[in-house]
Amino acid sequence: MIKKLFLYILLISHLFIFIQCENGNKTISCFPNSSISFSADLNLPQFRNLASIGGYAYIEGGPLTGTNGLILVRISPNQFKAYDRNPPHICPGANTTLEVKNDIYLFCPEDGAKWILTTNQPLEVTDRSAKEYNAQLVGNTVIISY
Repeated sequence: MIKKLFLYILLISHLFIFIQCENGNKTISCFPNSSISFSADLNLPQFRNLASIGGYAYIEGGPLTGTNGLILVRISPNQFKAYDRNPPHICPGANTTLEVKNDIYLFCPEDGAKWILTTNQPLEVTDRSAKEYNAQLVGNTVIISY
C-alpha cells in the first residue's frame, strides 16, 4: 500500500514538473515572454545581408525586440523567419544568446544546441524549435510581431 502511494506521488510530481517546464510555445517556463513589434526596412545598410535567400541579420534586444534581440532570416524571395535569441530549452543566462554559425545553423554557446537556420529544425541537444515570431514582407519592409 505504501509502495503504491509512493509511486503515485512520484508520478504526479513528475507530471507536475513536466507541465511547469513547458508552455504552449514549447519553451521552458523561465523563457522571457515579451511583446515583439519591429519593422526592418530592407533598404537600410544593416539589413543588406537579407538581399539573398539564406541571408540573416541580428536585431539588437530592446523595447519590443525581446530581451536578447532577434535573428531575421530570408527563406525565399517573399518569406522571412524571425527567431528569438533566447534558447527555448534553457533559462537565459550570460552565455545563452543564440547566434548564427557558418551561415547554416543557430547555435547556443551555453550547451552547443543547434537548429537549421532556414527550417528551425533542432539538430543537437534539444528537440524544441527556437521561438519563432510572425515575419511578413510588406513592400520592402519586414514586419515582425507577436
